[in-house]
Order: sequence, then C-alpha cells, then structure tokens
Amino acid sequence: MKLDSSAFIADQELVEALKKRSTPVHCEEDCVLFTQGEPSGGLYIVHAGRVMMTMRSSTGELLMSITAAPNSLLGLPGIVGNKAYTLSALAFKGAELSYLEREEFAGLMLTEPPISVMILRVLAAEVRSAREAISKY
Repeated sequence: MKLDSSAFIADQELVEALKKRSTPVHCEEDCVLFTQGEPSGGLYIVHAGRVMMTMRSSTGELLMSITAAPNSLLGLPGIVGNKAYTLSALAFKGAELSYLEREEFAGLMLTEPPISVMILRVLAAEVRSAREAISKY
C-alpha cells in the first residue's frame, strides 16, 4: 500500500512551536524511535535526515513503508488517542529530530488553541491519505 508521506508534514509555524518545547535528538547511528504496538510516549519531529516508517501485519508481513520528510510529525495518532504506536519508526545515522513528551504535548493542546487546530489539520491529512491509499488497494 502506498501512503502519501506528505500527510505527516506540519507547517513551519507548528514545527517551531513544538520544537521550542522538545528535546533535540541526534542519531549517531541508526536508532529505533518506536515500535508498532508499543505504548506511545511522545511525538518525534523530523528536522533532517532519513527516517523510515513501517507497518507490519500480525504475521510480520510488511504492509507499507514510508520515508518521512522534514517537518514530519511521527507518533501523533498515538499520543492524541492515548494508544499504542500503529507504525514503527527507524531513524538512520545522521538524522536530526526532536522529541516532545506526552505530558508536554497535552499541556500545549490544552493551553494553545491555535496549536490544537494545526495538530488537527495534520491528523486530518493522515486520515485522508490512509483512506485514499485504501481506496486504491
């Protein structure tokens, strides 16, 4: 299945607002950011480098893989819905990201309505992209 990776991309204003409250992450080597099915703890923001997201079936079959572009928000459905990650994410050596913990994210959502609206737009784009991919399957 081919999912449009642009669905994960936030506008620069949102990225900057999230980045101010996040912790920088530099991958000195390939590093697993999160694994499909594990409890979500936070949100990753891709700034530079290569990050691959994958989804596997319950039998381990690769269902899809997506290369995340700069300004992509990874793990958003998990922290908004307080559910497990639905994808796995692997950052390759040299990738530059930042990490925003669930509690910090929740505080932003409650105190910054404009940020909440921008987050909803990214989630809507992800849903739309997934539905389009399913309809072509």
